[in-house]
Amino acid sequence: MTSARHVVVSTASGTGQAQSFYESHLTDTFKSLGFKEGEHFFVHFTKSEDTITELTRNVFLPAANAGAVLSIILLSGDGGVVDIINAVLTSSRSPDFACPEITLLPLGTGNALANSLGITADDSMGLSTLMQGKSRPVPILRTTFSTGSRLLIHEGSEEAELFNHKGKPTIWGAVVCSWGMHASLVADSDTTEYRKHGVERFQMAAKAALYPEDGSPPHKYRGRVSILRDSEWHELDEKEHAYVLATFVSNLEKNFTISPASKPLDGKLRLIHFGPMSGDEVMAIMTEAYKEGNHVNDDRVRYEEIDGLRIAFDDSEEDGRWRRICVDGKIIRVEKGGWVELVKENTHVLDIVCSAEYV
Repeated sequence: MTSARHVVVSTASGTGQAQSFYESHLTDTFKSLGFKEGEHFFVHFTKSEDTITELTRNVFLPAANAGAVLSIILLSGDGGVVDIINAVLTSSRSPDFACPEITLLPLGTGNALANSLGITADDSMGLSTLMQGKSRPVPILRTTFSTGSRLLIHEGSEEAELFNHKGKPTIWGAVVCSWGMHASLVADSDTTEYRKHGVERFQMAAKAALYPEDGSPPHKYRGRVSILRDSEWHELDEKEHAYVLATFVSNLEKNFTISPASKPLDGKLRLIHFGPMSGDEVMAIMTEAYKEGNHVNDDRVRYEEIDGLRIAFDDSEEDGRWRRICVDGKIIRVEKGGWVELVKENTHVLDIVCSAEYV
């Protein structure tokens, strides 16, 4: 069936540069190709954080279910990709469903997918990948939660229910699932004021978490962590934690190599974990991640390939701030004594274009 090309401009992503980039760069690229809006491509500007989800359900999915191979050029960060994945997986797919193909122009904050797929290897902001890249299937994570867990929205001021998948609140992702310092700094920095600082927002939030104003040490996150290997769950001995992160990708930021062994879209899930330390010690470990992922050589850091991750929260963890989970930038707060479980999802619903040399 005839394909269609859509451009999605996420106006609030990152520092809000997506629309200006579209108007100043992408339109020129289309003109050079002889493309006309409404004939060769369709443009959609986001009006709220639900726009991409609504577009997927109302525009993209009906066409894909009819067998159309959609090309979606996404001016966004990782959040736009996860919105499309969740909209597809929480809707019905026909036998004729054709996986949409996404080209990501990295206008978000961390841009983990783009940085890990070679899209940011040059200064074209993804335009060279758009013209010369090749597509591959996107590996997907499925994260399920205990029944009282809620998605935090509108800068954490409101809650929303997660999709109910086989009786459990569920969200899907393609990048990362974390608890501890990473989840907290993503959640705490997801405000209009912090976003003005771009990727620096994460370092600003990290310093606030590692060096509390009252002079106390960083929080010790309490819970039981288990990892899945070869169909068996193994509980870690540690009951207090600082950093618990499972990821498919190598780079959470362009120069922040969280998982140096990860290869683009290989579907291998890796765990990075370490226990409570002083603010200076945590900062020293994280600084090594900017040195091509040298932090994984620290004996205090657990780094290994896993098939899944499970966290059961300690009943003594009263404050909901310490029970927040990050899935590709989405923040979910688990109820007291609740749990979260992450596994690889064996399904293919989306392709992504990456640098040809990474295919």
